[in-house]
Amino acid sequence: MNQNRFSTPMLLFIIAVLGYLAYQIINPFLTAIAWAMVFAIVFYPVYAFICRYVRFKPVASLITIVLILIIIVGPISYLTSLLVNETQAFLSSIDQDRLESIQKIYKGLRSSPLYQKMSSYTGELPSEKIILEGIKKAGGTLLQNMSLQITNALAILANFLFMIFTIFFFLKDGPGFLSKARDFMPFSERHKDRLATQVKDMIVSTVYGGASVALIQGILGGFAYYVIGMESPVMWGVAMAVMSFVPLLGTFSIWGPGSVFLLLSGSYAKGIGLLLFGVFVISMVDNILRPMIIGSRTKMPTVLILFSVLGGIKLFGMIGFVMGPLIMAAFISVFEIFRHIEDEKEENVGTGQQS
Repeated sequence: MNQNRFSTPMLLFIIAVLGYLAYQIINPFLTAIAWAMVFAIVFYPVYAFICRYVRFKPVASLITIVLILIIIVGPISYLTSLLVNETQAFLSSIDQDRLESIQKIYKGLRSSPLYQKMSSYTGELPSEKIILEGIKKAGGTLLQNMSLQITNALAILANFLFMIFTIFFFLKDGPGFLSKARDFMPFSERHKDRLATQVKDMIVSTVYGGASVALIQGILGGFAYYVIGMESPVMWGVAMAVMSFVPLLGTFSIWGPGSVFLLLSGSYAKGIGLLLFGVFVISMVDNILRPMIIGSRTKMPTVLILFSVLGGIKLFGMIGFVMGPLIMAAFISVFEIFRHIEDEKEENVGTGQQS
C-alpha cells in the first residue's frame, strides 16, 4: 500500500525532470519547428491532393516541399532585398530638407484654431526633431537586425534546413502523430473532439484567414503608396501586412497617418485619395474576406486576441502572430473542458444524493 502510494509522486517527479531536460534539448529548434508546423498546416491540403495521385507518402511530401520552396522562398528573398534597400533609402532621405518640410507642417498645425483648442486637453505635440530621431532609431534598429540576420547566414541556413526536414515529417506522419497525441490526452472522447475543433478553428482563422488578408492588404497598400508617389512602397506594404494581424489597430495604423501627413503637407488630392482607398478598398478586404474565410470560428474576444498576438510576438518573435492566439485558444479550451468536467461531477454528486 505505502509503496503504491508513493510511486505516483515519484513518477510525476521523474516525468517533470525528464520533461524539463527534453525541453532544454529541443529548445534551440523550437522556432524552426514552429515555422514548420505553420507551413505544414498551410500546405497540407496541397499534400493531400498530391497523395491522390502519388501513393508513396515520402514522394508526395517531397513534391510539396519543392512547391513550398518555389512559392515561398523565392518571393520572400526578393522582397527582403527590396525591403532592406528601401529602408536604407528612406532613412537616408531624412535629412535637413525633410526636417524643414516637417517644421513647416508643424508650424501651420500649431497655428490652427483646432490645435489651440485641442492642445489644452491633449498637451503639446512632440517636436519634429524628436519624431525624426525616433524614426531614425527605429529604422536603424530594423536595419541592424536585418544585417545581423544576413551576416549570420550559417545559422539561418541550419534553421532553414531543420525547418524543411521537419515539414517533411509533419506532412508524412502528421495524422499519425496527432492520433498518438490525442491518445495521451486525459479527457473523454467528447472533450478531445471539442479541443481539436477549437484548435482547428483557431488555426484556420490565424493561418488561412490572417495570412491571406495580410498578403492582399500588403499588396494593395504598397500599390497605393506606389501610385501616389510615396517613398518606399514595399516597406509600407510590408508594414501594412504585418499590422493587419494586430486587432483594433490593423492597416489603419499605417495608411491613416500617411493620409494625415499628405493632407498636412498640402498634397490634398493624394491625401484624400489614400484615405478613400484605405477606407473603401484596404479595410473592405478585412471586413469582407476575413469573415468569408473565418466565419464564426473565432470565439475569443477581440481584446484577448490583441494581447495574444502582441504577447506572442514578444515571446516567440514573428511566429508569435500564430503561436500566441493558438496557445491562448488551447488554454481556453482546456479550461472550459475542466469546467465542464467539474460541473458534471457536481451533477453526478447531486444525483447520487437525491437517489
